[in-house]
Parts: sequence; structure tokens; C-alpha cells
Amino acid sequence: MSGTNSPEAVKKLLENMQSDLRALSLECKKKFPPVKEAAESGIIKVKTIAARNTEILAALKENSSEVVQPFLMGCGTKEPKITQLCLAAIQRLMSHEVVSETAAGNIINMLWQLMENSLEELKLLQTVLVLLTTNTVVHDESLSKAIVLCFRLHFTKDNITNNTAAATVRQVVTVVFERMVAEDERHRDIIEQPVLVQGNSNRRSVSTLKPCAKDAYMLFQDLCQLVNADAPYWLVGMTEMTRTFGLELLESVLNDFPQVFLQHQEFSFLLKERVCPLVIKLFSPNIKFRQGSGSSSSPAPVEKPYFPICMRLLRVVSVLIKQFYSLLVTECEIFLSLLVKFLDADKPQWLRAVAVESIHRLCVQPQLLRSFCQSYDMKQHSTKVFRDIVNALGSFIQSLFLVPPTGNPATTNQAGNNNSGGPVSAPANSGMLGIGGGVTLLPAFEYRGTWIPILTITVQGSAKATYLEMLDKVEPPTIPEGYAMSVAFHCLLDLVRGITSMIEGELGEVETEYQTTTEAASSPTQSSEQQELQSTSDQMDKEIGILIFSYNFTEYLIPCHVCSITKHKLIMLNKILSLFSTDEAATENILKAELTMAALCGRLGLVTSRDAFITAICKGSLPPHYALTVLNTTTAATLSNKSYSIQGQSVMMISPSSESHQQVVAVGQPLAVQPQGTVMLTSKNIQCMRTLLNLAHCHGAVLGTSWQLVLATLQHLVWILGLKPSSGGALKPGRAVEGPSTVLTTAVMTDLPVISNILSRLFESSQYLDDVSLHHLINALCSLSLEAMDMAYGNNKEPSLFAVAKLLETGLVNMHRIEILWRPLTGHLLEVCQHPNSRMREWGAEALTSLIKAGLTFNHDPPLSQNQRLQLLLLNPLKEMSSINHPDIRLKQLECVLQILQSQGDSLGPGWPLVLGVMGAIRNDQGESLIRTAFQCLQLVVTDFLPTMPCTCLQIVVDVAGSFGLHNQELNISLTSIGLLWNISDYFFQRGETIEKELNKEEAAQQKQAEEKGVVLNRPFHPAPPFDCLWLCLYAKLGELCVDPRPAVRKSAGQTLFSTIGAHGTLLQHSTWHTVIWKVLFHLLDRVRESSTTADKEKIESGGGNILIHHSRDTAEKQWAETWVLTLAGVARIFNTRRYLLQPLGDFSRAWDVLLDHIQSAALSKNNEVSLAALKSFQEILQIVSPIRDSDKPETPPVVNVPVPVLIGSISGPGLSRPFVRTDSVGERLGRYSSSEPPIVTDELEDLNLWWAAWNTWYRIGSESTKPPVTFDKLTFIPSQPFLTALIQIFPALYQHIKTGFNMDDLQKLGVILHSAVSVPISSDASPFILPSYTEAVLTSLQEAVLTALDVLQKAICVGPENMQIMYPAIFDQLLAFVEFSCKPPQYGQLETKHIANAKYNQIQLFAPAEWVALNYVPFAERSLEVVVDLYQKTACHKAVVNEKVLQNIIKTLRVPLSLKYSCPSESTWKLAVSSLLKVLSIGLPVARQHASSGKFDSMWPELANTFEDFLFTKSIPPDNLSIQEFQRNESIDVEVVQLISTEILPYANFIPKEFVGQIMTMLNKGSIHSQSSSFTEAEIDIRLREEFSKMCFETLLQFSFSNKVTTPQEGYISRMALSVLLKRSQDVLHRYIEDERLSGKCPLPRQQVTEIIFVLKAVSTLIDSLKKTQPENVDGNTWAQVIALYPTLVECITCSSAEVCSALKEALVPFKDFMQPPASKVQNGES
Repeated sequence: MSGTNSPEAVKKLLENMQSDLRALSLECKKKFPPVKEAAESGIIKVKTIAARNTEILAALKENSSEVVQPFLMGCGTKEPKITQLCLAAIQRLMSHEVVSETAAGNIINMLWQLMENSLEELKLLQTVLVLLTTNTVVHDESLSKAIVLCFRLHFTKDNITNNTAAATVRQVVTVVFERMVAEDERHRDIIEQPVLVQGNSNRRSVSTLKPCAKDAYMLFQDLCQLVNADAPYWLVGMTEMTRTFGLELLESVLNDFPQVFLQHQEFSFLLKERVCPLVIKLFSPNIKFRQGSGSSSSPAPVEKPYFPICMRLLRVVSVLIKQFYSLLVTECEIFLSLLVKFLDADKPQWLRAVAVESIHRLCVQPQLLRSFCQSYDMKQHSTKVFRDIVNALGSFIQSLFLVPPTGNPATTNQAGNNNSGGPVSAPANSGMLGIGGGVTLLPAFEYRGTWIPILTITVQGSAKATYLEMLDKVEPPTIPEGYAMSVAFHCLLDLVRGITSMIEGELGEVETEYQTTTEAASSPTQSSEQQELQSTSDQMDKEIGILIFSYNFTEYLIPCHVCSITKHKLIMLNKILSLFSTDEAATENILKAELTMAALCGRLGLVTSRDAFITAICKGSLPPHYALTVLNTTTAATLSNKSYSIQGQSVMMISPSSESHQQVVAVGQPLAVQPQGTVMLTSKNIQCMRTLLNLAHCHGAVLGTSWQLVLATLQHLVWILGLKPSSGGALKPGRAVEGPSTVLTTAVMTDLPVISNILSRLFESSQYLDDVSLHHLINALCSLSLEAMDMAYGNNKEPSLFAVAKLLETGLVNMHRIEILWRPLTGHLLEVCQHPNSRMREWGAEALTSLIKAGLTFNHDPPLSQNQRLQLLLLNPLKEMSSINHPDIRLKQLECVLQILQSQGDSLGPGWPLVLGVMGAIRNDQGESLIRTAFQCLQLVVTDFLPTMPCTCLQIVVDVAGSFGLHNQELNISLTSIGLLWNISDYFFQRGETIEKELNKEEAAQQKQAEEKGVVLNRPFHPAPPFDCLWLCLYAKLGELCVDPRPAVRKSAGQTLFSTIGAHGTLLQHSTWHTVIWKVLFHLLDRVRESSTTADKEKIESGGGNILIHHSRDTAEKQWAETWVLTLAGVARIFNTRRYLLQPLGDFSRAWDVLLDHIQSAALSKNNEVSLAALKSFQEILQIVSPIRDSDKPETPPVVNVPVPVLIGSISGPGLSRPFVRTDSVGERLGRYSSSEPPIVTDELEDLNLWWAAWNTWYRIGSESTKPPVTFDKLTFIPSQPFLTALIQIFPALYQHIKTGFNMDDLQKLGVILHSAVSVPISSDASPFILPSYTEAVLTSLQEAVLTALDVLQKAICVGPENMQIMYPAIFDQLLAFVEFSCKPPQYGQLETKHIANAKYNQIQLFAPAEWVALNYVPFAERSLEVVVDLYQKTACHKAVVNEKVLQNIIKTLRVPLSLKYSCPSESTWKLAVSSLLKVLSIGLPVARQHASSGKFDSMWPELANTFEDFLFTKSIPPDNLSIQEFQRNESIDVEVVQLISTEILPYANFIPKEFVGQIMTMLNKGSIHSQSSSFTEAEIDIRLREEFSKMCFETLLQFSFSNKVTTPQEGYISRMALSVLLKRSQDVLHRYIEDERLSGKCPLPRQQVTEIIFVLKAVSTLIDSLKKTQPENVDGNTWAQVIALYPTLVECITCSSAEVCSALKEALVPFKDFMQPPASKVQNGES
């Protein structure tokens, strides 16, 4: 207003007024003088007012009646020009609000007159408008008069006036109500005084109302009256009125000023009492329309409703419902029911369209919808209005399709012939070409051949009606096809949108309020999902007390109202969808709506409804007729029973017509057991699929059991589109082999990655679901997967892997809370892993292993290292996979283990037992590749992870490694695993202390637990300490491998076992050794012994391929023999090197016995290798072999960190040295020994028992092995030379320990063994390696050993006590027995042996049955003889030797070779015998003479004489090839013997028996006259006659005859007789020679004869020499005479021709010179 109040404006106003008045006076000057005068006085009046007053405007208003008067008069002239001028001036005054009430009344009266005269109608309307809008001075009658004026002008004949009037009326009505509103505003702050009721309260005024309100009230009341065709109360002067205009006015008031009616009871009353009945009355189309007087429109036909009225009524109803629903609950119920009825099919098309528009208006108001539900549907006895609306819309839409609009006959295509087979003619305007891409299609719905276009009507969410706005139309318009459909469609969409926004708002509030409520109110509140769906008002009242209203509201109202919506809306939505709208946008809207509803139902827990919506979307996603049984059930009951199947049933080929407007974008195979043909996917299906994905993505949390539906559908679509799982579970496009019929358009091809991406995202978003929803999802996937598994049974076709892939994906994104879904997830995947279909199985395993790996690498909170339970949970399925037998699954499992080790190995901690368990679970029959992979894992563990795992797992590692050793698929693995065991043992050794600490700690904890539970702690090898148990497990494992069927494994395991015990055994507790000995070593020995003795003797053909087996290993028996050897040697070595540890153990002697027993059985086994090795072990345990050498043996694997043995000082025990080895850990035990003083070996007595046990074993071995078998055939086992040698070599060492108790019996036993051993022959194929060639005089090692044994004995006896010396004779006997072998080799049982010379040793016949060859015993016998001589030289005087006639035995033994002489097997024998005899006699004879009186040697003399006799006059003929030198050498030996007789025997003849002397003399005699042998040839005779020998005999004889004093006449007689015989023989020979010489003449005599004569001549010269040397008194005179008598005969021989004879004769004659002297007596006495 500031504009009109400012001084400038006022000044202007005054000027204008004056100019107006002047203009008026000018115009009226002539015609209307009164007016002119009035105008002029008016000017003066104005000036006066302006001059007098400061408040000019107020003053003007006061005097307005006078100021206005001239203009009113001017109007009264009815002159158009003047009237216009006046009206303009009046308007100006009005606009400055300087018109008083009275003036206004006057103006209106004047206007009325003008109206009645039909003057300036438009200007009138303008003036009224200005009057009423600028100020509020017009009231009551004047106001009503002004309004009537406008109404009257509305009904003139002039169209422009009519329209202007109509507009003015509308504006005026509005103004009236606006004034009331303004009035209310002003009075709002003032506390209302109770208004006194006026007495004259007239029916038109309501006394309590303020002025403006009263006007408004009266106006509205009269409008109702008018529309109802009654007389108005207030608008006096109305002449005519139309209903349509009245209804419009009513509507505008109701619409624009709802607050007036809501705030004032009076107005509310009007609404209820007037408006509603009026509307209801008018709605009845059968009522005749009563028009007011002069009604300008013809009444509508009775039977049909009238469009303009109907339409306006609907508008009013819309407003009523929208604005005053709360006031008019009951009335609205009626209105709504009527609205619904208008949709009926029998109503005219326009009516239905208008009704739909009205409903649409309601649908866009969520609050309204809520109220409907609250007021009607939720009350028990009221109409279910909301439901009816929804149903009506549904049936309306349905009817549109069933009754095609008549407007377009071309579209009415017979429905239902789809299946008839023939292609149906396409609808005229259908875009069949559209598929080809030519024509763009109109958006439309199509259903069973009915095609309805979609018209774009409104933006969603606003109801912009078309027909409700056609206020100017009188006739019903024609409605374009599809309009009603489109509106109805939008109604639905808006309904959904409205409900959604509302409920979501509520739920949002509830959630916040609920939190506060639950804290404040302790009373239990039910969650919306559990809430009963029908709630009665009673319940509501009850609950209101407890809960805040809004919460209550949601709890009850929302579920009910949604329930009523959804249940009934379903049918219809499904219908729409089945219409297949051809427009993407429309489809999109429908899908959005469905999605929204589904989500809402989900949130509110309405399972049935939710599932129904989802089913609808699902059906839309799949090709038509793709009957998924899941989707055929809409009831929740069957859903909960989970009776779904994912098999598509009855897939029909789709005739093209039914899809005429749909673009087919993909053709694929249905997912069914028996795929029949192909199915097509249209772009619509893809669109639905996207919605479905969207639904699942955004509203996964509320889907619950509907996941089943959603996922089943997605699975089918994925299958048809050919998406296949790739790593991580994402689906990527990829065709299956068996989908040749799959065709995808490029459009879809570009879409696929997107779809696959959305699919992945859908499952990624599962990380935001709450636990319950997640479980729903997992369960749904599992049941889908189960069905896929069922389908895949029995065929190897490509299975559907959708579910498995998605389980994997879901698991991967929910790692942070994996615990809650791990069990169901992995449990199911394990089932999948067991499926017979390989592809299915493979994916199951892939998923499972990926999850496990992801789970372990995931950064959990708290980390896995602190959450052991979770770690074990994650690893558990890996272990479970071990029970599956499919190799492909196990391979995956092992690869997974390998990857886990590579990535997580350091942090597995308590998971180790599981991981190791997986490796260990591989069985022998599971194929090489599996075993190899598992073994790779194990190798990784042993090389890298031993230090990181808990020590308690080490035992498992040992077990697993051992189990690989036992696998027989791949030898290399077994061998490598033994290597791993060695590495493990090394690790134990290096980390011994830490491992021990940790294990002890663990043990203590377990012990405590066990005690608490009251159970006994049970672990292997209890009660050894845990660290020792670890070792024992390792040993036990290796022990098992030592008896593996494969020789290589046995060998490797054996070496490793003994090396580890050797290298690391010192770590064990002392007591543990007991277990090692009994449970490990002896147990192993037993098993090996058993296997060896029962092993197969069949020859093994060369081991597969080109491996040649050496003949020493070509039977199982031989291979086991090797194992036996290795094992026994190992055990023996341990006994030897660890003696100091074992001996203090209580039962060492028992262990010793067991070991000896093993050695014995091995030694007696019929296998040379084993038996020999057994003896080596025997030697080792007797410590004949120095234990130090162990560490140098090449067969031990390289040892890491073995403490180097330090020799503390070899301790000289009796005889043998027994070094002590020191490793660090035994240092303390040996600490008390200094290297200088030898340690005392443990308790002597016990030691002796051990040694005697050893002796008994030795004896048993010896006697058993050398005993000759009873029968002989090819296979007879005869012990080998090395074996026997080793056996005998053991004795000396053994003897050192037992000599104190060694007695004659033992000696006898020994003798038997030695004798038998030497007698054993050798096979001819071995002889070249053992025997020296016949000519070499070398002993075999066995013979050496035997002699050594005896040597040891005799030495011991020598230094031993007196009582031992009685053993000498036995030793002599033994040796002499060996001496006899020189001439008479021993027999071995009944075996025929060949002499070595003629044993055919044939290189080629390697495998011919062995021939046995006797050894060459000569060197042995000769050596024995030497020993005898030596020994005798030392012991000749010993009592025992004397008593036992040792000398006699020696002579008796020597007699054999001596008598054989040249017949001896070896020439050396008799020569040695002679020299030995000479040595022995030189010592023995004095002894014999000494003891002559005791008679102990009596029997010896004749033996000796016979021996001499046999030797000197042997019967054997010297060999022909004997050289002269040889012969002479031999002769010199004979001479030596005679010399011995002459020096040692004959001089002592008086101590010697006479017979013996006689025998000797005879012998000498015999020798001295050597009879001529006829066999000599001439040439040899001189040497063969042994001249030297004869000469010696002769000399001895002579010497003996003359030198001694003859003790007895007998002796003298013998010698004299011998001489005379000799001389006589000489005489005869000479005579015969002379005779023959004479007869032979010139012819030489035979050589023999010449030799003989020479010999005789030599004998004569010898005799004369002897006689000269002898004392003269000893020579018999008779002898001299005989000698001299020879002389003449000698002289006669001078004539002989032989030079040799001559020289001999010369020698014989020379001595005779001594006899040539004169006879003494004749000279002296002078007598003749």
C-alpha cells in the first residue's frame, strides 16, 4: 500500500480526481446540468478537504459518499461515454481505498441499475471486481447484491460478457473466502470472547461467525442451494443458474480453502449436510436434471449420465476425498464405492475414462491411501474400499483386453489359435517389420492378440487428467484407444510408488522410534514380521496403551493395508505383465513397481505377497511357457515345503505371432534333464532379468525364502544365455559344448558382460545383508545346487554350475563373518565334491579350495593367529575332502594344500595337524600323480616349515613321511621320503633343546587335563619322555620301512635308521635305550629274519624295462638276504658303539642273548652272504673290529652336525684293544677317565657271563655249520671259505675273555670245529679265487686262522697257570691231525671231492652244478708240522707232554710221510718231515733217556726204529725225472739221519732198549752193503747206489763196532759178525769181477758191475781207515787177518780195463802200505 499512501501518490490522486470531475462537468454541461453542478461542487469539496486535513485519504474516505456522488449521477445518465468516465473515476477511488461502506452501497446500487439496463457490462464487472478486491468495506446485502450482479451478467446473450462474468464470479467467490481467511489470521492471536447470541438470529446468518466468515458461509450455502436447484437464501435476485457452473464454483472453493471447512464447525456442517447429499443425489444417473428457470441446456436422457455434470461431480468428489477425507469418512466410503462402480464394463467409455482419471488423482496421494486403509479396510465391518479400488483397476484393465475397443477393428485378432500351428496373420498395425528394424514401434501393451497403445499421459507421481479438465465440452468426447489403459497403468504405478514412499517413511520413523521406545518401555513388542495380519480395533486399543502411536500404527496398519493391497493387486499386476508391454519404458515402470512391492512385502514380512510379486517378475524373465515349477505355486505353504524343481517342463516352440512385437535377442537351451528344442529370450525377458537382479541386489535382506525363486530364475537365464563360471565364481560368457543351438544377438552380447557383472555385484552385496538374510541366501543356493546335482546324476552332460559358483562368490565376499556361514557352505560343497559328474565335482572342489585359501589369507579380526578355533574351522573341510575317493578332487585338495603352504605356511599353527593329515590320507591305490603332489607338499613342509610348526606336530610329520615311504606306486618317492626322515632327524638333533622344552610343557598340560578328567594319558612309547617318544616314532617308522617289500627301500631305510641312531642316539634318555633295543631293533630283526627265511627262491626276471638284475640279487631270497645283512650289522654296530650306554641297563644280558641268537640264526642261514655278515657282526660285538671305523663307512648318508668321535685313548684290554669313543653327550660319563689310566670295564662277573654266552653261540654256529650233511645233491649247502675263516677268526678274540674258565671239554669242542672247518671242500667255481695254484705252498686264510687259533691257545697255556698245561697234548693231537692231511686229505661226510688238479674248472659253465674240490692241504700240514716242532721244542719237558706220549705221537705221525717219501703228494712234505723229525729227536731223545726208567717212552723206541727203517729203505721209487743234483741232495738227507743215529742214539746204547739197538745195527748193516738194484740203467747206477750213504752207514757201523767199550758180548758179536760178512762179500765181488774181466776181453763190463766193484773197493779203503782209527785193543785179530787176505785178490784186479776201477783200486791198495814192515820177531830173535 505504500505506493498509494505516499505524498506523491496522494497528490496525484487529488489532481486526477479534479481532472475527472472537470471532465465530467464538461461532458454534462449541455445535456445534464445537475451532474455538471454536482461535479463542480465536488471539485470545491475535494480542494477543501485537501486544504484542511493532513490525513487527506482518511478525510476523503469520511466524505466519500459526497465525493462519489457526482460520478454516480454521471452513471445515472446512461450515456456510454459519461458512464465509462464515471466508472473509471470510481475505480480509481476504490483502488485508493477512499470509499466508505455507505459509498460502496451506493455504488453497488448504481451498478445494479446499469446491469439491469445492460449497459457497459464488462466495465461493470471490472468495477465490482475492483471494489471487492481492493477493500473489505462491502458486506452482507451489498456484497450479495454485487455477487448476484456478476451472476446475472454471466447469463447474458453476449459470449464475451458471459465468460468475463464467469471469471469474475470465480474471482469474487475466491475473494470472499480469502477475506475470511485473512480475518481468521487477524484474530488468531486474540483469545476469542464468547459471542452473545443475538435474538434476531436469522437462518442466513450464523451468529457465532465474524463478518467475513458470515459472508462466506452464506455464499457457500447458497451455491449448494443453487446447484440443488433450490432458491438461494442470501443471493437475492438470482434469475438463473447452471449446475455445471455451480459445481465448478463449489469445487474451486473446496479445493482452494479446505482450511475454512476444517477449522469452522459451521462450514463442516455445511459439507456434511449439504454438499455430500447433493453429490450423492446428482450421482444417480437416473435422476432427471431439474434446471433453473430459463435453463439453457437440454436435460440429459434419463438412462444415461450427462458428461459435463458427471465430470464435474467427479472433480468435486476428488476434492472432497482429497481435502476432507477426515471429516467425511462415511461419505467418502460411498463416493469411492461409486467411483469403483463407474469402472464397470457396462458404463460408457468416457465415464470409465473419467473415473480412472479420478482414481489416478487419489492414487498419487500416499497419505490418502493410508487413510483409506485405516478407515475402511482395517475396520471389521466396513467396506474394503482400498481392496475394491485395486481390484476394480485390475478387472478394468483385464476387461480392456478381453473386450477389444471397437474403435480399431483391425486389431481384433482371434485369440487362442496360438497353438494351432499355422502362423497367425499379423495385426495390421503390428510392427512385424520392427523386428527387422525398419519401423519404430509405438509403445503398447499386447495380450492375446489385443494390442493397446500406451499414451504418454503424465509424469509419474502427478495426476494430470485430460477429460476431467474438459469443462467446455458438453458432449462426451471420443476417447483415443489405449487412453484408459494408460491411465489405469499409471494409477497402479502411482499406487505402488505412494505406498512405498509412505511405508518407507513410516518404517524409517519406526526404526528410530522403536529404539527409543524399547529403551523406555520395557513391555515386549512384537516384530512386524510376527504380527498377525488381521488386527481388530480392540487389539489396537490395547496396544495403544503400551506403545507410542506411530509404532503401533506401523505394526498394525501397515501390514494390513499392504496386505490388502498386495493380495488383490497381484492378480492385476501379473495380468499387466503377461500383456508384454512392447515399450521398454512402460515395462520398466511395471517392473519397478513390482520390485518395490516385493521389497515392501519383504520388509513387512508378508511372505505370500512377496513371493507372488517375485514370481511375477521371475515369470517375466523366462521365455513364455517355460514352466518353472517354482513359479507355478503362489501359495506360501508350498514354498515352505521347498517342493521346487528346477526342471523346465513342457517347453513349447513359440509361434511367431504371439511374440509379434518382441525382439528376440537370444536363443538358447532350456535347463532340463532332456532338453527339447530351444527357447527364445526377448529383450523383455532380459529387462525383467535386470529387474530381478536389481531386486536381489537392493532388497536382498528382505527376500528370505524367496531367494529360492529369484535364484532359480537367474540360474535358468544364465543357462539359456550360456554364462559359465570362471575363477572366483563370477559368471563369464562362454558356450558349453552341447549348446550348438545357442544364438545371441550382438545386442545381448554387449549386454552379457554387464549382466554378468551385475550378477557378481549382487552376490558381492551379500556382505551387507544381516546374518539371517545371508542364511536364507545360502540355503537357497544350496537347495538350487542340490537340484542341479540331481539333474546331473547319471549323465556326463554339462551341469548347471550357477549355484556352486555363486556359493563361492558369496563366501568370498563374506569372509569377515565367515564363521556363521562356513558350516552350511562347506558342508554343501563337500557333497558337490562327491558328485559323479566330473564337471560338477571339479567346480565343487574349486569353490571349496578357493574359499579355504581366501579364508586363510583374509585379514580377520582378531587375526587367525589369535583365533585358533576359526583357523581350524577353515581348515576342517580340507580334511573332510580326504574321505572323497575321486582322484581329481584329491588333486585339487592337494594343490590347495600346496598353495596354502606356499602362502600361509608360516602361520598355520594349530592347523598343522589338519594339513599334515591331508597329505597323510593319500592311500597307496590313489594313483601316481596324487601321491606325487602330496609328496611335494610334504617336501615343502620338511624343507621349510619344521621350525614354524608346533613341536607336537612333528610326530605327525614323521608318520606322514613314513607313510609315503610305504607307498609302492613310485620308488623314487619312497626313497626320497626316507631322505626326508633323515632330514627330520637332523632337525630334531639341531633343535633338540627347544623341541624338548616345548614338548615337556605340552606334556605337562596334557597330563594335567588327563588327571582332571581322570583318564590315563595314552601316547605311543609311554612312559618315555616326549622328546624321546618323537625319536622312537621316527625309529619305528624307519623300522617299518626296513621290511618294505622293495629291496631298495629296505636298504635305504636300514641305512638311515642305523645312521640316525648312530648319529643322534646320544640325545636319548638313558632309559629310552631300553625301548630302542627291544621295541625297535629286536622287533626289526625278528621281522627281517622271518621275511628272509620265508622269502621266495624263484628267480626274478630282470626288473621291468631294461634294468638288469645282478645274479647275486635275482631272487627275493637274495634281496632279503641283503636286508638281513644290513639290519644285523646295524644292530651289532649299535651294540658295539653304545656298549657303555646299554650295559648299565638292567637286562643287557638278556638283550645280549637275543642278539647272539639272531647272529646265530643268521650265521646258520643257508645263504653265504647272510652267514658271513652275521659273523662280521659277531666280530663287531666282540669288539674285534674297532668301532672307530664306523664313521668312515661310505654307506652312511652324509651326516650333518654329528659330533666327531674323539678317541679318549685306546684302552688295552687283555689281548685286544677296545677303544672308547666319545661324543659330546657322553663326555660327562667318561669324564672320570683320564687318557692315561684305562677305565675299568663294568662288573667283571657279568662280563664273563656275556663272553661265555658268546662262546656258546660260537660253538653252536661252528658245530652246526661244519657238520657234514647226511646226503648230497646239487643243492646241498656247504659253508663258504670266507665264512669259515671269519668264524675261526672270532675265536682268538673270544678266547681272550673266556680263557680263565676254558677247560679240556671246551678245547675238545674247539678241536672238532677246527677239524671240521678245515675239512670243508670248496666248489670248483670258487676255487680259482681261493686256492693257490697247486705248486705254490701257500695257506688259505681259513688255514691261517685255524693255526692262529691254536697259536693263541698255546700262548695262553704257556703263560697260564700250571693246571692249563694239561691242554698241551690235546693241542699236539690237533696239530698232528692236520699234519696227516699232507698225505691223507680229510673226508667231508660222504662227499666225493676231486683233487684240485683234475677238477674241471670250466669258465663257460658258470651255472653248472658245482663240483666240490678238496683243498691243497700240504702247505697247511707242513705249517702245522712246523708249529708242532716249535711247540715241542718249548714243551718237551712238560709233565703232560711226557705223560701223554706226545713224542711217540709225533714220530708216529711223521712215519706216514717218511715211509711214503717219493709217493708223498708233495716232495716238500717228506723233506720237512725229516728235518722236523731230526729237530724233535734232538730235543726229545734226551728227555726220553731221562725218563727211560719210568717206562713212559718204551713204546716209542720200536716206532722210531720202524720210522727210520721205512724212511731209509723206502719202498717208493724216485721219480724218473729226478736230476742228479736232486738225488745227491736227497742222499745227503739220508746221511743226516744216519749221522743223528751215530751221534744221538748209538753213543747212549746202554740207556736204550737192546732190541732197538739191534734194529739200528741191522739197518746200518743193510745200508752199508747196498745191494745192487737190477733196475738201474748203466748211466745212473753210480748215483743211485747212494755211495755216500753206504759209506756213512759203513763208517757208523764200524765206529759203533770199534769205538765203544763192548758192554755185552752180544753187542760185540753183532759188530764182529757184521764185519766178517762185509769182508767176505768184498772178496766174492772181487773174484767175480776178475773172472768176468778175463772172459770179456776187449768188451767193457756192464755198468752195474763196474759200479759194484768200485763200491767194494771204496768200502775196503773205508774199512782199513776205520780200523786204523780204532783203539788197537778193540779190533779182533781175526778181522785183521780177513783184511790182509784181501790183498792178493786186489792185486789181481790191476789188469782191469776200466779207468774208474783202476782209480778206486789205487785208493784201496794205498792203505796196505801200513801192513808192509818186516816181521819183528825174526829180526830180533834171529829166528826164521
